[in-house]
Parts: sequence; C-alpha cells; structure tokens
Amino acid sequence: MVHPGKKIPGRVRRHRRVRRKVKGTAERPRVCVFRSLRHIYAQLIDDAAGRTLVAASSLDGELREKIKGGNVEGATAVGEALAAKAVARGIGEVVFDRGGYKYHGRVKAFAEGAREGGLRF
Repeated sequence: MVHPGKKIPGRVRRHRRVRRKVKGTAERPRVCVFRSLRHIYAQLIDDAAGRTLVAASSLDGELREKIKGGNVEGATAVGEALAAKAVARGIGEVVFDRGGYKYHGRVKAFAEGAREGGLRF
C-alpha cells in the first residue's frame, strides 16, 4: 500500500524530470507554463538569479477583453503577449519548460503563439 502523503502526482513527476534538464539563464531565460482548468499563465524566469523577468496570463487586462479564458485561442494570445513583452525587454532566445504537460493542445498553442511573437526556442 502506498502511503497517502508519499504519492506524487504524475504531472509533478514529469515536471521534475523536465526541470533536471531545462535551466534558465539571464541570456536565455526559461519559459514556464501553467494551465488551470480556466486560464493559462506563463513566465520568463532567470533561474541563476531566481527572478521572474516577464509574465503574462489570460487574466491580464488587455487580453481578458479580447479572449475568453485559457482555451486554445487564449493560449495563443498569451504566447504572443509574452513574446511582445520579452522582445521589448531585449530577450529573444528562451528555453521552453512545458511544466510536465504534454506538448499538445493549449501548451502547443501557447508555444506557437510565442514563436509567432518573435521568441526562439
């Protein structure tokens, strides 16, 4: 029998596996994606300094008016918004941390939106 406090959800295990390989630096920060049932959130993180450089989500004011939640269209818009903020701060190249999620659906739409916005993975 597995002790209830010891069981680690599958997404968390996959996320730890991804994070062993993916590290963000000041020159090439990590794009971290989190998706909830209703919204999608993303950040650019410099792991060396432990700082969030840029963030965007489907809850942001200007995005909230034109999209409805964190569906595929919303995820694409959030990716484009994050890329625009990053390019404005002089960040062009990043590493992608899918957060233990499959590269499919909303996560894939976010990544494609970020690429369209000017980020290079």
